[in-house]
Amino acid sequence: MTKLAPVALAKLFGGLYLYGAGLALMVHAAIGLSPWDVFAQGVSKQLHITYGQATIAVSLLVLLGWIPLRQKPGFGTAMNAIFIGVFADSVASWLPALGNYWAQLGMFIGGMAVMATATGLYISANYGMGPRDGLAVGTARASGWAVWKVRTGYEVIVLLAGWAMGGQVREGTVIFAVCIGYLMQVSLKLFGVKTHK
Repeated sequence: MTKLAPVALAKLFGGLYLYGAGLALMVHAAIGLSPWDVFAQGVSKQLHITYGQATIAVSLLVLLGWIPLRQKPGFGTAMNAIFIGVFADSVASWLPALGNYWAQLGMFIGGMAVMATATGLYISANYGMGPRDGLAVGTARASGWAVWKVRTGYEVIVLLAGWAMGGQVREGTVIFAVCIGYLMQVSLKLFGVKTHK
């Protein structure tokens, strides 16, 4: 059973709140999203639910995919699936209207930086992988394929599916794809998370 330590819990929930806030900023900027978020946005439009609710629904759906892969979720996995969507909706409710494109671009870049920082913070709590990361790792383990190939394959599939459902694919999608890897690497290093031997 996972031991729940106060400092680690603060890292976990602080990270999840910031992650949700970063997502809310990027969605509100309306210049495109990451592949999984394009998919969630498409789901929200098709089901007429909020973006946060769609994020929760997608996370729970992804967790069902863990079952045949025999992936075991941690406490942080469950909290990730539920609270990122809740926090995204709560932050989205008070974001101001944006008057021009440069404000949109600035909000998107700021949201991406917040999300990358949040990733290092919540992972440093050591309470388990997020649903999408676990799906990629579990599929790679079961198939023998490299994790990056599996992750890329999933992201292409959800991007196309989300786009078909009305999710927004624009320059922000490209900016995210180019920048997020480096930003996450910096964040993980900042919070002392080892990514290699």
